[in-house]
Amino acid sequence: MQSLEEFYRSKFDRIPENVRNGVGHFNVFTIDEYIGENAKPVVYSRKDYFKITLIIGRNRIHYADKVIDIQKQGLFFTNPQIPYKFEWIDDYKSGIFCVFTPAFFHHFGNLNDYEIFKPGMVPVFELTDEQLEDVTQIFRKMQAEMISDYVHKYDLLRNLIFDLLHYTLKMQPTSKTEKQQPNASQRITHLFLELLERQFPIEDLTQQIRFRSPSEFAGQLSVHVNHLNRVIKEVTEKTTSEIIAERLLQEAKILLRHTDWNISEIAYTLAFKEATHFNNFFKKNMQITPNQFREISNVGG
Repeated sequence: MQSLEEFYRSKFDRIPENVRNGVGHFNVFTIDEYIGENAKPVVYSRKDYFKITLIIGRNRIHYADKVIDIQKQGLFFTNPQIPYKFEWIDDYKSGIFCVFTPAFFHHFGNLNDYEIFKPGMVPVFELTDEQLEDVTQIFRKMQAEMISDYVHKYDLLRNLIFDLLHYTLKMQPTSKTEKQQPNASQRITHLFLELLERQFPIEDLTQQIRFRSPSEFAGQLSVHVNHLNRVIKEVTEKTTSEIIAERLLQEAKILLRHTDWNISEIAYTLAFKEATHFNNFFKKNMQITPNQFREISNVGG
């Protein structure tokens, strides 16, 4: 995982004092200053900070186990849990981005409560020319506040981040953001998904997920496994086993792409008793072996 200190060291060869002190941190930059022949390649990895990027120019984003193309311009939100990297497609490259630590929002709300930062969300949004103008204005306000001597400027900067979040969420259909009162089945499904997601990301070789089978999750949720299976199917139209397998596969692809761990080590962290069991699971779902997937991913950048 790339730390904020490593980010500053790679870009500027210096670390701001408030980063060293471990307090909440915010900064904003233009992409134009850090691209070109002398730019260092962006590593596909997790970071320990949040980042919001306005991308102008065709771009391919590698996000978790997905690849998303931006055709003209877009907005990209990243959190500390999910690895990513950019791949510029055209020569024209421009944009603005801001970085901030979770501590920057201490006592000011939980960013993980917003759909944009929740697991399963693909936080990449194509922008129209009009939307580009609106979003650019918000970033310009951030840049202006960073050099101002206004005593409450960091409160204002937090508000500008929230402006970006709400502006983007309002771009989505109402049905996706409308708050509905959950019924019992939805509550159980939410708890199941939360318990599943809490086991990730896998950050080091000492970690191992604890729950893999529907019965193990049912035990943790104090419901009968048949009832859990029934409500999960009702709400998601997928079986409990399918959802667990999809999340295991997603993490497996992430680990194969951005770690140098061997297959046995990855199998262990995902609680497979044998590497061969992991190989069989991966090949059944992907039609190729883990090693073949890693080779293809490395060739593709």
